[in-house]
Amino acid sequence: MRKVLVTGANGFIGRALCRYLAANYFDVQGLVRLAREREQGIDYVELDLEKAGDLNVACHGVDCIVHLAGRAHVVSENDQYPLKALRKANCMASLRLARQAVRSGVRRFIFISSVGVNGPETSFRPFDEKEEEKPLADYAISKFEAEMGLKKFFTDTDTELVIIRPPLVYGVDAPGNFARLLSLIATELPLPFGRINNRRSIVSVDNLVSLIVQCIEHPAAAGQLFLVSDGEDISTVEIVQALARGMDKKSLIISVPDVLLKFGAKLLKKESLYVQLCRSLQIDSSKAQNLLDWKPMRTTTEMLEEVGRLYACRKFET
Repeated sequence: MRKVLVTGANGFIGRALCRYLAANYFDVQGLVRLAREREQGIDYVELDLEKAGDLNVACHGVDCIVHLAGRAHVVSENDQYPLKALRKANCMASLRLARQAVRSGVRRFIFISSVGVNGPETSFRPFDEKEEEKPLADYAISKFEAEMGLKKFFTDTDTELVIIRPPLVYGVDAPGNFARLLSLIATELPLPFGRINNRRSIVSVDNLVSLIVQCIEHPAAAGQLFLVSDGEDISTVEIVQALARGMDKKSLIISVPDVLLKFGAKLLKKESLYVQLCRSLQIDSSKAQNLLDWKPMRTTTEMLEEVGRLYACRKFET
């Protein structure tokens, strides 16, 4: 499968995937709302999946679609119906793209979902592909509904569906909470995680890209669901320490009782951030390793330190 359409091609994961595919002689087409910055070797199609438009232009002659486009947050802070907005972006737009994929004879459709579909945290054992889905957040609900809709739609068609559920995806260009964590560590301000004893599965953008590429090419990926991680569970404190080492910064971590962190998060309406930083979420990614002969490129610790080094270099250059 040499011609690949990547939706959300100008996003954090999309840019990394497009660069890799173009460097490895794939014919890459990027679907974006607006091509502000164009990567060399990528043909861009400007189209908003949430609005009417000719998707045939994007899908014509394509062997595989990697569907990354979507929304992780509500359209605006004043949106009274966040789930409705997320459903439109993550579910309805995905099904619209799926219909065109079938019409255009696309052989494989790879949907990037979220491990939040399984739930926000783990207690006794890691999530795996057999785990019952328990999405709680609006974003996870919209992704789960998209998964169910795509499974139903592609039944009895010639298009093969592959679903990947990543946890937090990190890298020097990562947006959101990870970007804010990098900025905080760079200041060397004390961070209140000394009493947090959790284990988190996360995945570097490079490791996620390598699995996506394996799913594009490997015959055994057809019709499968994969949970993905770096394969090394790590605590929030260890994440901070690894990033700080990469930046050559001191990591000052103070002990604050968990009950106070939880109360503060509730007051600030940041309960999801509290869960992400303070609770455990572990993933068993052995299915991808066994079925697709896929292996993470490097360990979480090594890649976090590299992210810290790259971040420090960028700050120094500016």
